[in-house]
Amino acid sequence: MRPESPVCPSLVAWGNAWLAGHVGLDEAADHVESAGGPVIAGEVPLRKYLANLRASGLREVRLALPAPGDPLGLSGPATFNSAAVDAGQAVIAVLDDHNLGLVPAPDLRGSSYVGVRLDVHESGPVRHDLPSLAEAERELSDAIRSATEALASVDGPAQGRPELGPRGGDLAPGYPARAHRVSALAARLAAVLSLADDRGLTSGQIAARGAALRELDRAVRRALVAAHHAIFEPLKNP
Repeated sequence: MRPESPVCPSLVAWGNAWLAGHVGLDEAADHVESAGGPVIAGEVPLRKYLANLRASGLREVRLALPAPGDPLGLSGPATFNSAAVDAGQAVIAVLDDHNLGLVPAPDLRGSSYVGVRLDVHESGPVRHDLPSLAEAERELSDAIRSATEALASVDGPAQGRPELGPRGGDLAPGYPARAHRVSALAARLAAVLSLADDRGLTSGQIAARGAALRELDRAVRRALVAAHHAIFEPLKNP
């Protein structure tokens, strides 16, 4: 599954909006499936799976956007962490007495069916060392400034500026306006980062740009996670 695919961010945003009573189950599932196609968990369609989880004590869903060396949002076990890092994303379903980890993979059946399969794992507890929305927004602003300064010194071939909409940055009803802004910005930056091209650069330029982009990527992922968890934060002025 491509890390920039919106399936996990969408499931977290709309799943929490559904659990909080802001939207119905059908509306939430429709938004999750609008980009990647039909979603199944194991062999169960998304709507039925979410309804079954709620009947079993589902309280909230959390987002993990890990990368090698940075298990952002993950707390084990190792099998779940490894699968989530390979996918670049995961969802943690928080139930009354245990947590489940959902890791997306392409669901290809025949020549025309394209959807998403969520592989189900046991998950550890929710991480409480993740940044708040305000902290993540400050980190993202600092990373943008640092990356801009670092990249200004890298004289490479001119790159066209991509005009891209957000990927996985659309939040659901019930989220504060600040979370919508931070998520949209971080998603656009993630889309730009996915197009980074080292052609025409020297090895020194590649190293300098790589370091700057890694820091920006880390800040982008932390901002997306914080924005998708902002529905749990006390309501403050945007």
